[in-house]
Amino acid sequence: MNDYIEVHDNYDRGNYVRTTADSRVSFFTGVMTRVYAWMTAALLITAGVAIYTAHSPALLNLIFGNGVSLLVLCVVELALVIGVTWGINRLSPAMATTLFLVYSAINGLTLASIFFAYSLGTIYQAFAASALTFGAMSLFGYTTKRDLSGLGGILFMALIGLIIASVINIFWANSTMDAIITYIGVFIFVGLTAYDTQKIKAMSAAAEQYGDAAAPGRVAVMGALSLYLDFINLFLYILRLFGRSRD
Repeated sequence: MNDYIEVHDNYDRGNYVRTTADSRVSFFTGVMTRVYAWMTAALLITAGVAIYTAHSPALLNLIFGNGVSLLVLCVVELALVIGVTWGINRLSPAMATTLFLVYSAINGLTLASIFFAYSLGTIYQAFAASALTFGAMSLFGYTTKRDLSGLGGILFMALIGLIIASVINIFWANSTMDAIITYIGVFIFVGLTAYDTQKIKAMSAAAEQYGDAAAPGRVAVMGALSLYLDFINLFLYILRLFGRSRD
């Protein structure tokens, strides 16, 4: 009888462990599916708005005809990113998602300029290269057992340095510095893609333990925003790289 109780106990314990593990995998898979779905939706909105704007003389004149309109759009973009990032715990998932998609549309307005700076062939090739690189690094961040948290601080400091160097080079206009900035930018956002993907896993685990019904939605929006920014910046630096190679 005691043997039966012990075996039954072990069976229940093993069944509980398997059920809990399956539940965590299902929870994380659901969150990641929403992350990539919202990210893809945002990229499609950005691309659609950018293409439409590039073919609309009225919009082009409104945005790029004077510096004020473009500056306003850039400020609004920055405000939206800060608002979603800092206010994510106070916003409902629906509101955070709406603000994220509005940001992606405004980003499309400003990115319309690439159609006049680069040929369509260069843009398509840069997008394909960015998609493949992003996919590989996101998969690495998703599957690796290595802790990438230490990499985040290094990449963030490198990003600050990159921004400062980019501002300086606006006035210096040194082609060698521009090339260095471009290569460093690619490497930074390649690393951030892997880091942010792993970070989403940690956020997902924390959300599951927290037990808030809105938490998965908030994690999905924040994850989608992070990866969207990684992809857009990676694409722009690779586009600059491809554009330089054809000059």
